[in-house]
Amino acid sequence: MRSLVVRLNPLVLFAFGLFSLIGSLFVRDLTTAAWAVGAYAAAALLFLPSWRYPVVCLLLSAVAAATIVYSTWRLGGRDEQEALTAGLRILVLAWPGSVMLGYLDPARLGDYLAQSLRLPARMVAAFSAALQRFLGFHLAWQQLDRVRRARGFGAGRNPFANGPYVADMSFALLVQALRGASASSIAMDARGFATAHDRTWAEPATWSGLDRAAIALAALLGAVPVVVHLV
Repeated sequence: MRSLVVRLNPLVLFAFGLFSLIGSLFVRDLTTAAWAVGAYAAAALLFLPSWRYPVVCLLLSAVAAATIVYSTWRLGGRDEQEALTAGLRILVLAWPGSVMLGYLDPARLGDYLAQSLRLPARMVAAFSAALQRFLGFHLAWQQLDRVRRARGFGAGRNPFANGPYVADMSFALLVQALRGASASSIAMDARGFATAHDRTWAEPATWSGLDRAAIALAALLGAVPVVVHLV
């Protein structure tokens, strides 16, 4: 059951972020916030392949939430309860969507945007290609790091002395990104991307029973803060 999330279509993954956004609007007190965060944590424990990636996303979202807590406490009359509620609201808003984004397949996303939502084919193809290039930055960084270490130019143990290393790696990544973008544009032009308006797609955009059940789960999780707030 923990591996079912990788079989969901991309629009369902986006739905979790959308419903969490709607639900966060009803996080007005600590009780509602606790119920909402607890519901998403329980769902992550039951349905996600591992806890490592959700915890990383939780920590990154907590950084944003902490800044909101401090600014709300400092500028909003130093009310601790109000500040914590504002921070947890950001956590409910950002955490579910950031987790689901990690399971997104850019190629499948293009298929579903064009076939299910009927978005313009050229725009969808360009967006999908750009997203694939963006998600490949991490792999490119790892490859560049291995090459530099093999040549004896790896990063040292002192983080304050690694400024030149990070600058060189960033420049190399920029050069590789520009080369990849040039190769992608040439390939698209060779396939008639500039003039074609109707395109074929790699896979059909089907909606399975699992997708429908996941949509219902996303709506249910998003409705938790709404119900708790109204009750």
